[in-house]
Amino acid sequence: MIRVVLVDDQTLVRQGIRSLLALADDIEVVGEAADGEQALELVLATTPDVLLLDLRMPVLDGIGTLRRMAEQALTVPTLVLTTFDDDALLLSALRSGARGYLLKDVTLDQLVHAIHTLAAGGTLIQPAVTARLLERVAEHPLGFEPETPPEPLTTRELEILRLLAGGYSNREIATATHVAEGTVKNHVSSVLWKLGVRDRTRAVLRGLELGLIPGTGPDVRPRPDRAGGA
Repeated sequence: MIRVVLVDDQTLVRQGIRSLLALADDIEVVGEAADGEQALELVLATTPDVLLLDLRMPVLDGIGTLRRMAEQALTVPTLVLTTFDDDALLLSALRSGARGYLLKDVTLDQLVHAIHTLAAGGTLIQPAVTARLLERVAEHPLGFEPETPPEPLTTRELEILRLLAGGYSNREIATATHVAEGTVKNHVSSVLWKLGVRDRTRAVLRGLELGLIPGTGPDVRPRPDRAGGA
């Protein structure tokens, strides 16, 4: 059972999402909050598997909540669920630690899939949002520290990074690349280290800025694997 905490300042919205998620056999809403302060208390009290978080809220908004979670080392995978189709907010949410971003006009199937993806360790951003994000990153660098990675990504690591950008979990990446899940975890750790970031979402953002993901930046050629690409 995937345990979810739902955070939205509108009672009717919370009730609607809770009712929809009740239709999913393996998802349980274990708490609701109307602002970020309540959300932080609930996260500590219930230790959910996924946090569904609105951005525009009183007392403490979504971005502030994400930053406070980072300060308190609360590593609950967070899916931003909002009506605001705002690229600046999206970038801010992702850089503050969100692992996924959906607009509230998604279907129940899409929402359930997103919750499953985050619970399994993946990331997820709506394809339409991703396309605009690519354009925005190309026009406005994200401002990472100007440090050169210790060494280029291997062909396999570049493949892993691109799958991370597609929202694949470690298990799904293992299936797609025909390697063991433990090997995928090792590759992901190596990608994070080489890009100088601490989590998968920042790895994707850093990859976008460096042009390592198709459609952005310079043509960066990966270094061939020394051990046959596994």
